[in-house]
Amino acid sequence: MVSVVRAQQILFKTKRFNNISWLCHRTTSSAPTPTTTQLAQKVAADAVTSNKKAIAGAPYKSLSIGVPKETFLNEKRVALTPTVVSTLVKKGFTLHVEENAGIGASFHNEDYQSAGAKIVSRNAAYTSNIILKVRQPSPEDISIFQEKSTLVSFIYPVQNKALVDQLAKRHATVFAMDCIPRISRAQVFDALSSMANIAGYKAVIEAANNFGRFFTGQITAAGKSPPAKILVIGGGVAGLSAIGTARNMGAVVRAFDTRPTVKEQVQSMGAEFLELNYKGAESGEGTGGYAKEMSPKFIEAEMALFSKQAKEVDIIITTALIPGKPAPKLITKAMIESMKPGSVVVDLAAEAGGNIETTRPGEKYVYKNVMHIGYTDLPSRLASQSSSLYANNISKFLLSVGSQDHFYIDLNDEVVRGSLILREGEWMWPPPAAIESPLSKKVKKEEKVAEKKAVAVLPPNYFAKYLKDSLLYTSGIGALLGLGIISPNPQFANMITTFALSGIVGYHTVWGVQPALHSPLMSVTNAISGITAVGGLLLMGGGYYPQTIPQGLATAAAFISSINIGGGFVITQRMLNMFKRPTDPPEYNYLYLIPGATSVGVYAWASQQDYHDINHLAYLAASLCCVGALGGLSNQKTARLGNSLGMIGVSLGLAATLGAIHLDMPLITQIGTIMTTGVSLGALVARRIAITDLPQLVAAFHSLVGMAAVLTCISHYITECEHFILDPAASVIKTALFLGTYIGGITFSGSIIAYAKLQGLMSGAPILLPARHTLNLGLALANVGALTYYMMSADPLVGISMLGLTSALSMTMGLTLTVAIGGADMPVVITVLNSYSGWALCADEMTMALYLSVQEQNDLADNIWLNTSTGSDYIAQSVDEFRLVKKLKQSKINLWIKLICITFCFLLILLLILTLILILNQK
Repeated sequence: MVSVVRAQQILFKTKRFNNISWLCHRTTSSAPTPTTTQLAQKVAADAVTSNKKAIAGAPYKSLSIGVPKETFLNEKRVALTPTVVSTLVKKGFTLHVEENAGIGASFHNEDYQSAGAKIVSRNAAYTSNIILKVRQPSPEDISIFQEKSTLVSFIYPVQNKALVDQLAKRHATVFAMDCIPRISRAQVFDALSSMANIAGYKAVIEAANNFGRFFTGQITAAGKSPPAKILVIGGGVAGLSAIGTARNMGAVVRAFDTRPTVKEQVQSMGAEFLELNYKGAESGEGTGGYAKEMSPKFIEAEMALFSKQAKEVDIIITTALIPGKPAPKLITKAMIESMKPGSVVVDLAAEAGGNIETTRPGEKYVYKNVMHIGYTDLPSRLASQSSSLYANNISKFLLSVGSQDHFYIDLNDEVVRGSLILREGEWMWPPPAAIESPLSKKVKKEEKVAEKKAVAVLPPNYFAKYLKDSLLYTSGIGALLGLGIISPNPQFANMITTFALSGIVGYHTVWGVQPALHSPLMSVTNAISGITAVGGLLLMGGGYYPQTIPQGLATAAAFISSINIGGGFVITQRMLNMFKRPTDPPEYNYLYLIPGATSVGVYAWASQQDYHDINHLAYLAASLCCVGALGGLSNQKTARLGNSLGMIGVSLGLAATLGAIHLDMPLITQIGTIMTTGVSLGALVARRIAITDLPQLVAAFHSLVGMAAVLTCISHYITECEHFILDPAASVIKTALFLGTYIGGITFSGSIIAYAKLQGLMSGAPILLPARHTLNLGLALANVGALTYYMMSADPLVGISMLGLTSALSMTMGLTLTVAIGGADMPVVITVLNSYSGWALCADEMTMALYLSVQEQNDLADNIWLNTSTGSDYIAQSVDEFRLVKKLKQSKINLWIKLICITFCFLLILLLILTLILILNQK
């Protein structure tokens, strides 16, 4: 009986209600009851049948793919490479490759056979279920097609309608690689962009091969050769590829595009973007990444610009295309005739009629001493490279049609719907609209009605707007006044003033920075953040080597900060060198050693002469230089000056720090060794790293800033914890030390993750941990609890333990926050972490300023005690009484502290249990 009940449960789970009826009928009749084994076998058979029905389409194992040899004039590409063939064979396809299909791209028959393909005749390749090609098939090829086969190739259905009609007669299913929608998901299928990228590169190579001079300017004993001037018309994929190639070869590049959004991309590659003398607000933004046709007035202004440029430049490369229409004529015969003898023009739109009036598609010839290159097979002239890219595009597209190793045409798939030209002979292009359920239509209609009602019912509430602004200003001003109330001494108020003013200056300094300079600016701010070395220098001691734990921590902080300083400025300089053009005037940046050496030398002399105010003015000079560094990096013309000012500012700041403390020769030796080694190591690493790895190296160096802040704060606490009971600024210093440790920990681990994602050491995809929001909230609350216990306890061991705890918690939090962000956004993450390190640096340096002021007060008290023994006894007695009162107050609230901590720990345990439950549920 139990077996029968179990069988019923199995059948209910698989929703086989007919079988249940059969089961009930059998149990009530006189026939014997079926066994569990029989029921299970029937259920398994029905489940297999159900799964087969659920997966639509033809399985890969039943399909053959044919790769014929391209027969178009001068076409050397092949649709699949041996590497991709191997991938498709593993998926279950049978591959038929025509003999010598890849010979033009240096892929031999043996390579395909080794990958698992069969070498067949032309007819056998065309009679496969799926045919993959580069160029559209000829009428002779179509006659070989079997009925209801599938073709994936470049088609251009508007220009080749007769060819598509012929395919329709064969009831073929046709996908056009040129019609794949240009959306984010389809980037990996975008063969047009892959081929355009190659065409842009090859266009410059062909131009250089036919141009009679150097591309880059040269000065030799034989004379001076100016750089070539190149005009690129069109800022799409091909245009940008041509710009990058020409710039790398040393040419002066100008570019034009009707789309304003292209301007930033052109300028970021070091080219000049030409703009029209046209007052009309007209944009050439079209669909699918192409430009649209412009108004007659716009075209008139455009032609005037091209006419002027034709007389000045040496090479013109045109790339303008309009989908479904002949290429626009941009360069007239008169413009060609006005060009300098020996000039070169390359028309990438030659196959669509050409942008140049004198172009002959497919030919290279000379007209009026101007070389015309109108090749229609530029990607084919890099056959191996273009075949590899195209094979990746077409194979990934093929595998995306359907699912679960089944080939199936789903019209709900936007990519499939957009690229489908014929479906078993039926025209499907232009693509049909996406199928929308009645329910979704009803929901959208209700949303529109609700939006209209909301707009009609809710007029602007100006009172709420003004109230919000007034409360915002009230909070800001109230916060400043509150800081004035809790300020322990004038030094704290001065630091807050400096902090506020510097924040305003920094905001306005970098707001107008050019997008191309974002990375160098981030790098130089990272180098300036290395001033965290100041905290380590102030706490170092012990002679030739550190002799206590706090001194060791301070030495480590100074060492890793100096690595960041040396590496940061070198990275910035290397990044700026990437923008350097041959036509730029010569640079003599080494002359900035004069103000740097002079400032440090004058300060050293003045400090030895007991000019006490020299320290404050040295700090001011160093700060102004650092601000100048940020301002300089906001513009291309002053960027290198900005990097030099940053070096001067950091050097003078470190010198002023050393001058403010008393140093003996052993300690000077220790500091010199540590700083020199660190700066040299950072500079060496930054010089040897590949230019493409510079962004991630910024992240790696930035992690050192976070660790330096953590080490400095912990070292400072261990050094001064015994004096906090007498220090009126103890609460402020302890808070700043805790915040510096917390922010430094997040910066350290977050920067490490950013480096790992940019370097490819871990996946760039976001890693979404189960219950991550609850986990991050738990970590934040744990830090709040640690801060509370830390502030309420005067026990040094408790303070050190809480700082260690927040170090671990904050580093964990930095990891959980950063792994949830994709690799493409890591530059933004590094910028945010750079800001965090600024906060950590402020907290660190605020404690140092208060620490120095306390030291000055202690020195003054020492002088009083030495001169007056009675005063010394009285002060000592007052100190004892103060400590006794402090202990009594502490004992009264000790019970409350323990109660709060126990309650917090209990809540934290509950939160961790809740997080664990959520994780298990998600698994």
